[in-house]
Amino acid sequence: MKILLVDDHEMVRLGLKSYLNLQPDMEVVAEASNGIEGVELALKLRPDVIIMDIVMPEMTGIEATLAILKEWKSAKIIILTSYLDNEKIYPVLDAGAKGYLLKTSAAHEIVKAIHKVEKGELAIETEVDERIQHHRNHVELHDDLTARERDVLALIARGYENQRIADELFISLKTVKTHVSNILGKLQVSDRTQAVVYAFRHHLVSQDDQ
Repeated sequence: MKILLVDDHEMVRLGLKSYLNLQPDMEVVAEASNGIEGVELALKLRPDVIIMDIVMPEMTGIEATLAILKEWKSAKIIILTSYLDNEKIYPVLDAGAKGYLLKTSAAHEIVKAIHKVEKGELAIETEVDERIQHHRNHVELHDDLTARERDVLALIARGYENQRIADELFISLKTVKTHVSNILGKLQVSDRTQAVVYAFRHHLVSQDDQ
């Protein structure tokens, strides 16, 4: 199993390389110290698994993951990072990374994850998976509102009728009606009054919007 390491810390690469090369079915075929090098080597060598850091000079791991998968959709990338925050987790998983591990992971867990990803399975660190599940369980209805729908909702809260909203936002009356319908549907309310109540309850608008 051919593996590419992409990490800007030499000691991390050395430690991983030493351990992985001890595995009977693994070989680190190349190393990269930044995202640009990682993309070039990934597309040139087509390794079985790529282990990618996130915060690196020249090009981040998120950008590198996107660039690799754009050219090579079947690439198998495992993120190995110290970061455990939504701004890092979701972009790379949405981009198509097959794994997300923390650098505090035990060495044998990294090996296990490589085997899983090589087989086409996902390998998500338990702590990361718990954060993902927590986020999913706390998604609010209004999270699905677009920026424009939020603008329309704010004007509804001011008591504006559809035509005035159209004039204020320089959009057609038909478009306003579509936005209002989408807002009611996404917030799971039956009328504008309930939508306004929801908006104030969830602090989507302030008292100044009345």
